[in-house]
Order: sequence, then structure tokens, then C-alpha cells
Amino acid sequence: MSADTQPTVPFPEEWQEQDAAPRRRRWPWLIAVLAVLALAAAAWFAGEWIARDLITKGVRQQIVTRLDLAADQEIDVQIPGSVLWQLAAGSIDDVRLSSDDLRLGDVSADVVVDLHDVALWDGPTMADGAATVSLGADQLRALLATVDGFPADTVGIAAPDITVSTELSFFGAAFPLGIALTPSAVDGDLLLTPASIRLGDADITADALRDRFGALADPVLGGYRVCLAEYLPVGVPLQAVRVTADRLVADFAVRGSILTDAAERAKGVCA
Repeated sequence: MSADTQPTVPFPEEWQEQDAAPRRRRWPWLIAVLAVLALAAAAWFAGEWIARDLITKGVRQQIVTRLDLAADQEIDVQIPGSVLWQLAAGSIDDVRLSSDDLRLGDVSADVVVDLHDVALWDGPTMADGAATVSLGADQLRALLATVDGFPADTVGIAAPDITVSTELSFFGAAFPLGIALTPSAVDGDLLLTPASIRLGDADITADALRDRFGALADPVLGGYRVCLAEYLPVGVPLQAVRVTADRLVADFAVRGSILTDAAERAKGVCA
């Protein structure tokens, strides 16, 4: 019997190839989950953007209104971290406010203010903060022009000092003086103390200048005291002053009580 005529016997059922089980289609579920997450993220970022925009605009408007600034005064408001999370917690951890050429009475300056732990719902209250006010030569001249007898139009900045030029008149003769003044903070005022003096083209000590000119030299050797209280609230006292590169930089404390105590928000008074 040939193989062609051999009767065909089927393989045992267990030997036969089983049909592959239908695969579950997982990709649509994964895509749906990703789509939901994308929408949630978009909603979060949209909410974050809206919250940040509302707060920064509100803060800027309050500053412009309370300080009676020009409506177009540029004020940058920076809030690190997520605004939504901080709003939910009821407190903004840190706020930085900065503005160039900010008008403070009759003078202008570049100002940076750092506030901390600003409570929104239980207050408002905040921890103590800090402010930095910096003035270029032109801004410093405008400030010192308010001091009687100060040669403000000759002011220059040469770190670590401020320089001025003046003269002493003695028996009808004028003697030119160049003075380097070191700035410091004393009882909330800006104090400018002579560090070096030039009479004409020669250096001279304070004692030698007094010996030569007597009481005429006293206004120069006594330095200059500049009251800053009238430009700022009582709750923002001067702490330190320094000259950095081509700017005078003043550091101020910002008392947390300024938010709740009207007396702290009032402008100071110069004697």
C-alpha cells in the first residue's frame, strides 16, 4: 500500500495547533489615560497662570495706589514656586518686588524688596523682610541736593567712597578741596564721613587742614548727615550703606508689623 493510498488519520486533538487567543487592545486605554492626564495638567497650568497673573497684578496695583505712583510705573513681582499650592496653604512663602527709577518723594532710586511668609487668610501678616535701594550718580546728586550747603553737583562715586569737590575761602583767596566721603548708617540716617582730603593737588590730613584754616574747616571735617526718614515708612529703617562699583547701595529692614500697624506705615519725620 502506497503512501498515497494510506488512509489519513488526524493528529490527536492535543497535538493540533490551537487558535491564538484574541489579544486585548490595551492601547486605547493607555491613550485615554494620557489624554486625561494631559487635560489635568493643562487645567493645572491654566489655573496656575491665572492665579499668578491675578496676584501679581493685584500686588502691583496696591503698590501704585498706596505709594501714589504713576500708573505706568514698572514694577516686577516675582513669586517663586507654585502659586496655587501656596494659596491653598494660605501663605505666600516669598515675594520679590523690584522697580527701577522708583519715585520716593523728590528723588528716585532702584528698589528691590523681599517679603517672607505673607499670610493671606489669617491676617494679612508677614515675617520681617528686607529692602535694597541703590542709586547711581545722578540719583545720588538729586538726593544730596536736598542737604543745605552740600556741593551736590560735584558728587561722584569711586568705591568704596563718594567724592565731592568744594573750596574754602580765606582772606579773599579760594582754596580747592577734594574730599572722599565714606558712607555709613547711624540711627537711621546716612552719614558721610571724610576719609581723605586733597588741598589743591596735595593730600592733607584733617588736623593739618584745621591748623591752616581753623573753624572754616569744621563744616568739611564734620561730615554730612542725610535724613532719609521722610522718604520711607517708619517700619522700613536704614540698616547699612555701602558703595559698590558705581552705585550707592542702602539696606533697609522691613518690619512684619508694617502690615498691621498704621504707625509703621506712616512716613518718618526729619528733625
